[in-house]
Amino acid sequence: MKRKIEFGILILASFSLSFCTPKVDQTKLGAFEAFAEMVQAGNKPIALSHPMSPEEAEVFWPEAEKIAEKYGVKVYREMDLMESGLFDLSGIKGMEVFILHSGMSLQAYLDYKARMGSITLENNPEEFLALSRSFGRLLGYPSWRINDLLAQNTSFRDLADFGIQGHELIWFYQDLAAAKAFYGETLGLKIVEEDEQSAKFQIAGDSYLVLKDVKPSDYSGDEKKSVALALLTDHLEDWHEHVQEKGVEIKYTLKQNPKGAHDGFVAIDPEGYLLEFEMFRDHQENEMLMPRLRSQTPLETAMGGNLNFYSSVTWLYYNDMLPMQNWVEEELGLELVVDQGWAKVYALSDQSYLGLVDGLRGMNEYSEEKLIEFGLILEDAEGWETYIKSRTSTDREPMTFQDFGGYLYRVE
Repeated sequence: MKRKIEFGILILASFSLSFCTPKVDQTKLGAFEAFAEMVQAGNKPIALSHPMSPEEAEVFWPEAEKIAEKYGVKVYREMDLMESGLFDLSGIKGMEVFILHSGMSLQAYLDYKARMGSITLENNPEEFLALSRSFGRLLGYPSWRINDLLAQNTSFRDLADFGIQGHELIWFYQDLAAAKAFYGETLGLKIVEEDEQSAKFQIAGDSYLVLKDVKPSDYSGDEKKSVALALLTDHLEDWHEHVQEKGVEIKYTLKQNPKGAHDGFVAIDPEGYLLEFEMFRDHQENEMLMPRLRSQTPLETAMGGNLNFYSSVTWLYYNDMLPMQNWVEEELGLELVVDQGWAKVYALSDQSYLGLVDGLRGMNEYSEEKLIEFGLILEDAEGWETYIKSRTSTDREPMTFQDFGGYLYRVE
């Protein structure tokens, strides 16, 4: 009888232990294995598991080690995740995460965590956001995703958060009448606004070219034109024939390569601005761009037929590309859609793109002075103005600002 009682106690104890001990969550385990594969492939320098209680983490740990070994990576048990603007940690105090890592990525994380120390968004906003971005890049997040997370958890906003609705490229002319005739009659662009000192032409959709008389401006008219405008079309041969018939000066004749990333030719307008008639092809370089372009409706010009445009790229030239790339991605919130190495293309709005070019390699060159302004049409311009005023104690005009190359932006 005694042995039966002892056996019953053992069964009860075993049942109680199995009931109290947390089981491994298979959903979390599956996600953890997927992250291990990403770290192995180099897509993420580090990856984080779901937060777990200490009891759950204890049960999860042996499985985590097996998965890490399977994929040739390492796992670190983190009991106090780094504070940042990426995540709200208030709901996971006392919980643990496992960090998958390889190479020196874990040490980079620990260094960033040590540097963050007592830094907060309130006492050192610039350093707090910079370290948060460093953490985000370690997690393999692109800049737009980091911006989204910062916007969810801090007061940070980028320009795109206020809704970029369109783009105006603003050029200045000594002879405005001749420029208007060239774009309106020779190229057949639709004029949407006009007065004695300016004319606004629609290239396609939300992409516009604004011509202004240089006389009432602050420009002399002698500044270099450190800019080019790409007019995107699928009918390069028709446009090439048309501009030749109209006697337009050609800088680079039509070049076509069925295996290349893009084709085009370059013309020169009446006062020296460069116009690149361009077509992007299905190519590895354009994988993020082509779905966008296929969704765009061409705008027919007054020339009729196949003489139309469906989008534009404004090419700007820089002597130092990296800080400009960071600024475009982090402050403007634009998404990179084409990386040509020495040239980058970012989506501005539905039919407008911004191109950054190394001034030592492009068909134009960097210049400190330039006869160009860059206009951005915002859905919530007032919100942007209020936000900028809240971020700075200076008298900076929020609706105009310069980038790292000295180009002047106007927000409206």
